[in-house]
Parts: sequence; structure tokens; C-alpha cells
Amino acid sequence: MYQELFDKVENALKTIRPYLEADGGDVELIEVIDGNTAMLELKGACSTCSMSHMTMKAGIEETIMKAVPEIKAVRAIRL
Repeated sequence: MYQELFDKVENALKTIRPYLEADGGDVELIEVIDGNTAMLELKGACSTCSMSHMTMKAGIEETIMKAVPEIKAVRAIRL
């Protein structure tokens, strides 16, 4: 179950990853916990960008939750 959700979230991230990479950043899916929370880590320029909270909320979280409705929360580590 967790692997299936992990794969679905990873596929959703592939749709937004080119935009992050264009600005020198990236995002890594660390794990899916409790069956419905995706734990992510922002990488590169995204990890230090002053707009990282906006990127997480309006970009990454929205993309994941739209593509994978089973995911109820998206959290960033070290944000």
C-alpha cells in the first residue's frame, strides 16, 4: 500500500520537477507515513529560497493532492 502511494506521489512530482529544476532546485520524496502524509525535502536552490513555503503550498502540495487524493497532508523536512 505504502509503495503504491509512494509511486503515485513520485509520478506527481515528475510533473512539477522541471519547473523546480529550471530555478536550480528540486524536491525529493522521503517517505509516505501513516498512509496519507507525504514527507518531502526541498533540494538545491529550493532549500534556501525565501519563497519555499509558497512553492510547497501552492505548487508541490497542490500538485500532489490533486493527482493523489489519498494523500491528505504534505510536509517538508528542514523547511
